[in-house]
Amino acid sequence: MDMATVLTALEIMWKGMLGIFVTILIIMICVFIMSKIGGK
Repeated sequence: MDMATVLTALEIMWKGMLGIFVTILIIMICVFIMSKIGGK
């Protein structure tokens, strides 16, 4: 097994995970802001 390939795969994986977490965070912030604006 080539170590360079494994490291490249890990790099792609952590970038993907980071993208997913950032997207979830942005959605949570948007929902929080909309609930404050619409507040009942």
